[in-house]
Amino acid sequence: MDTKDQAEALIGSKLFWTIIIAVFFGNFMAVLSTTTINVALPVFMADFHAELNTVQWMMSGFMLATGIIAPIIGFMGDKLSYKRLYVYALLGFTATSALCTLAWNMQSLIVFRILQGLFSGIIMPTTMTIIYQVIRKEKQALAIGLWSVSAMLAPAFGPTLGGWLTEYFGWKSLFIMNLPVGIIAVTMAQRFIPYYRLSRGIKLDVLGFIAVILGTSSLLFTFSEGHNWGWFSWKTICLLLVGIIILTYFIKRTLHVSNPLLNLHVLKVPRFTYSLIINCVITISLYAGTFLVPIYMQKIQHSSTLHTGLIMLPGSLLLALFSFIVGKYYDKVGPFRFILIGIVIMGFATWELSRMGLLTGMFFITMWLAIRYIGIAFCNMPVTNAGMTAIPSSFSGHASSVTNWIRQGTAALSVSIFSSILTARTLTHMKDGNAQAPQAADLALSKSIQEVFIIGIVLVIVAIPFTFMLRREHKPVSEAFLEPLMTK
Repeated sequence: MDTKDQAEALIGSKLFWTIIIAVFFGNFMAVLSTTTINVALPVFMADFHAELNTVQWMMSGFMLATGIIAPIIGFMGDKLSYKRLYVYALLGFTATSALCTLAWNMQSLIVFRILQGLFSGIIMPTTMTIIYQVIRKEKQALAIGLWSVSAMLAPAFGPTLGGWLTEYFGWKSLFIMNLPVGIIAVTMAQRFIPYYRLSRGIKLDVLGFIAVILGTSSLLFTFSEGHNWGWFSWKTICLLLVGIIILTYFIKRTLHVSNPLLNLHVLKVPRFTYSLIINCVITISLYAGTFLVPIYMQKIQHSSTLHTGLIMLPGSLLLALFSFIVGKYYDKVGPFRFILIGIVIMGFATWELSRMGLLTGMFFITMWLAIRYIGIAFCNMPVTNAGMTAIPSSFSGHASSVTNWIRQGTAALSVSIFSSILTARTLTHMKDGNAQAPQAADLALSKSIQEVFIIGIVLVIVAIPFTFMLRREHKPVSEAFLEPLMTK
């Protein structure tokens, strides 16, 4: 009996929902912490008498940490078991949340947030891997659909929840809320997720570990600070080159050692690679919306953070509903139709949002943002499931790590590039127009937001050919197809 059969033998249908709830709690909590902080930045600046450039490291440091830890999760999961790794990550995340409430200055809070980011970065790929290794195959589509709800509801609910908690209970409530949720998640994971282990006697590739940490840190730090330094400044170019060189070494080493830290050979499976490309496009599209709409609402419409969050709330609810529906009917419809419909909806809704001007009504924004979320719901789960089910279960931990590693880099890169384009185009429009005219700054920013949305449309169009690649018949890949490549 292989590993998958052993895992499936442990899981009955009665345990399906308990496992999903155990996974959902932790994943939602980890992803939520990336967005609740954003709306409270002015409060942190006032309470700690800190500058914005310093306070922003609460977000930047957290995001960098989640990206840095991603490449080694496959090794840690195989070494410890994914159940233990998940429980340890939940305990660490809960403990660092408590530490954040005890921070005595901004520097200590940033350090605690970076530690929290490391544990958060472990939780998301670990929960994805658990689903593919302990849930029966016929229920994996529904399971990953529910998992997607937890991962994508959090960024949408974050600004609303963060604004409300900060306004009525203070900034410490943003971290205190993690404590009961974390304790419940640990208890449920310990009780309901079965213990299993995939590998024994594996060793850490120390050079690969050092290389991937340094290379990933260099690139993510470049993406995070590039728009502040200037994309053609010597700091940006040097750090970018260092990151590329180190990661090139890591990739070459990974392809030739017998115990790779991150098995990049999963990229040789075409279905997984095509799905990953589409996944990156969806990630960019999601972050474009969560980045541009709040700026438009607060800078042009002069809305409060709470009002901005409420504008995004209907889309969040529809995202949850349609993610569940797609997961339920995935096996009957298949990934191709869902993904194609989702991408078309995303593209059309993004086009409509690119028409936002100074006088655009709230109903227009709310409606098209909600429709855009429906498009994301149609293609997000099918893309992830199509790629992950193409990989043998014993390699799913590495496939999940690769997916989250590349997605995290894509998210950091997209936000930085969007920030740079938005700033540059706003200055250009200010120079081209009458800078003294009423609402000149708002008009320039509005035009720039329109242009960035158009870039998002182009990226969505690029994903369509890869969607048709998924129509090709997939030949199951055995472990033997990948294992010999690891002992080259």
